[in-house]
Amino acid sequence: MRTTKLTDSFSVSEIGLGCSSMSHGYGPKERDDDESIRVIGRAVELGIDLFDTADAYGPFSNERLLGRALAAHRDQVRIATKCGLVARPDGRFGRNGRPDYLRSACEGSLRRLGVEAIDLYQLHRVDPAVPLAESWGALSDLVSEGKVRRLGISHATREELEQVHSIFPITAVQYELSVWVTHSLDDILPWARKNGVGFLAFAPIGRGYLSGRLEHDQLEADDSRKRDPRFASDAMRTNHAIVQGLRKVAARHGATPAQVAIAWTLTRGDNVVPIPGTRHLRWLEENAAAVDLRLTEEDLHDIDNLPAATGEMIWDRTRFATSEVPEMTRG
Repeated sequence: MRTTKLTDSFSVSEIGLGCSSMSHGYGPKERDDDESIRVIGRAVELGIDLFDTADAYGPFSNERLLGRALAAHRDQVRIATKCGLVARPDGRFGRNGRPDYLRSACEGSLRRLGVEAIDLYQLHRVDPAVPLAESWGALSDLVSEGKVRRLGISHATREELEQVHSIFPITAVQYELSVWVTHSLDDILPWARKNGVGFLAFAPIGRGYLSGRLEHDQLEADDSRKRDPRFASDAMRTNHAIVQGLRKVAARHGATPAQVAIAWTLTRGDNVVPIPGTRHLRWLEENAAAVDLRLTEEDLHDIDNLPAATGEMIWDRTRFATSEVPEMTRG
């Protein structure tokens, strides 16, 4: 698999693997740690070397899973994890950007992952109750101490990116980007390109919907997608037109809608690395093959003219002064 430069000195595989769904978010019915470990091992065999997780996924269990799965491959991979989003007992999430908390969170992640240093440590959410410079300064101290190699941030505003990048350089930003979620193309991606910063695109297959294999009645009661307006029953029916458009393009190449969705994300820029998630070997191999799909100008024109998605998931809807975040903002 080819590599992509997130920065001039930090390269990763052309696509990565998002590990969240192996432990978090989609309900426990199909959760299978042994199968997930096989998926992670196969990803390494396919040349994928970027694995993305967070302490909030599980919480904590996803980091433990990834640590187990990558123990024998540590010198071949880059591990990206996140901090600052805190799971509460009531199922909601809070934010904690206090320097002392971020330091303890890093120690916990190092222990669970079984590594001496985290390759890419990302601030999962900005905490409005803590000056951002203090949070970012604490993370940069972890780099100086050798516990973290690079820093990233997720769901920050462009102004916040400017602020932290001036304190300590950002290696990668992380936002949702896909055929049906394109708002980052207007401001965040141009900023990242201008500043030589990588862009990790999570959910490039629309959390499974753009594969064309997902129906509303397949969602478990505790599946977090049920709180996403795009996955309401009526919205899913309307959004089927997007999937049909992807199927039309896929048919020209003998590909699948999921592969077209990933390939489209790859066309957004040399610094863009999609990190599709899966718990299944079959879909992993399908996703990895998308790096060899070359979309034509006709394909891109047809995709760009697909209808806009019905329903909008706002991952960072409100920055509560109490640092509380609604459960629906998991990501």
